[in-house]
Amino acid sequence: MSSYYQIIDVTDFGPYVTKLILAMPRTVKTDEICEKQFSVFVEIVDKKGRPVLMPKDFIHRDVLFPSRGYRPITKAYVCDLEGNAADEGDFVALEMPYGPIYKCSAALASDVTSMNGFNYYVVHNYTVTQIADIGTDDTVIKGRVFDQLAGVRNPKRERFHHGTSSYKKQPLNYGYFVPQMKEGKRPLIIWLHGAGEGGQDVAIAYSGNKVTELTEDWVQKKFGGAFVLAPQCPTMWMDDGSHQYGNSGKSMYTKALKALIDEFIAQYAYAIDTDRIFIGGDSNGGFMTMRMLMSYPDFFKAAFPICEAMYDKAIKKKDIENMKHIGIWFTHAKNDPVVVPKDYVVPTYERLIAAGAQNVHFTFWNKIVDLHGQFKDENGKPYEYFGHFAWIPMLNDDCKVDYDGKPVVLDGKKVTLLDWLAKQ
Repeated sequence: MSSYYQIIDVTDFGPYVTKLILAMPRTVKTDEICEKQFSVFVEIVDKKGRPVLMPKDFIHRDVLFPSRGYRPITKAYVCDLEGNAADEGDFVALEMPYGPIYKCSAALASDVTSMNGFNYYVVHNYTVTQIADIGTDDTVIKGRVFDQLAGVRNPKRERFHHGTSSYKKQPLNYGYFVPQMKEGKRPLIIWLHGAGEGGQDVAIAYSGNKVTELTEDWVQKKFGGAFVLAPQCPTMWMDDGSHQYGNSGKSMYTKALKALIDEFIAQYAYAIDTDRIFIGGDSNGGFMTMRMLMSYPDFFKAAFPICEAMYDKAIKKKDIENMKHIGIWFTHAKNDPVVVPKDYVVPTYERLIAAGAQNVHFTFWNKIVDLHGQFKDENGKPYEYFGHFAWIPMLNDDCKVDYDGKPVVLDGKKVTLLDWLAKQ
């Protein structure tokens, strides 16, 4: 029995086990290794050791796939412990295809008995069998079985720290990222998760979706460095005290969330620019974004609600008047069957514009499709996501056009959503 490490990457569609690193019994060289030397089998269980079943997709949650099977290998090479390719070394990396059509690659599962069941990290038990010799003569390696997990690395998740607010009535857990600091203060980006990312595992709040992208160098450079704060709700942001989803427009967490934000800003008072507090989130978190704007319209400089679930009829005329001075960039998809645009974002956007809002934008996608070649469907075409998943283009900074289909222009230049946000 030999040991191995798992590498998880947070992608457009959440976290996946993308690579295994095998600890070899001797130093090996590049020309000794190929993918045909190994077979990879995995069984996915929860933290209690119970088998996990994966639903076909977000809608077909009653069509379940086995949580065990063989995973193909696309590439094998000598590497260091971090998985970086090397000419020779004591480790071998196995890269495997992953994504929505590879059900045994997902690092998360969800409660399939509920439409908005919480996501949770699963346990991948791998057995990697060596099926061809490595080397020759006295140095030959044969018949190794790698089935002892030595560690799991999720580098993007590891960028975040964790905390809990001190608001006694409703303390909230949160994850946060601190930028590299020089002189001056930095903006704060607040991300509010969707329904599936609630619960008690705070890492889900920022790694269940690709929120970690906000910590990447290419995003941080736009802002000159930015703090990222990802609070987690134990039930759902839309919970008005009834513990049910509804259209009351109220949340039992409004004061608790504001207390958390205030406490975090106070903790980094020397480093956070309080004139540049930005808030956004998806679905349930988009609802809470709107709730916070309505409750504290003079606190936030700008917002980016995504597939937001604030029922338009719950927004009063005075709320529109209070919000029209805030910079807001909505993102939604026309084919979203969960939060139907005509009942939520469309009338709200139109009311803001009619009220005289000068800095409100709305990218309205026809559908959500992979634009970056990461995932393909069974026919090799760009993967089309469920219409509710409008956070994917937002976090990839693909939102560039307004409700009228024309580019958004700021200071005479075309801008993306993140360009615009960084300039607020």
